Amino acid sequence: MKAGIHPDYKATTITCVCGNVIETRSTKKDIKIEICSNCHPFMTGKQKIIDTAGRVEKFKRKYAPKAETATPTKKTTKKA
Repeated sequence: MKAGIHPDYKATTITCVCGNVIETRSTKKDIKIEICSNCHPFMTGKQKIIDTAGRVEKFKRKYAPKAETATPTKKTTKKA
């Protein structure tokens, strides 16, 4: 490697809002994150659906199977 062109690669800590601290190496010092593998819903298995303004109900109404199939009405046009 050429000397003087690479950034400093030093020990740092990554801190999550849940309190988890990860020791690693990086070019940045003291990284703060909002979500990590200890508190991420996919990793913990405690996934919940966050319903914003009825989006889940709207989706269910839109794609729910129809109870009755409506018969299409035939339009008649008069020819002069």
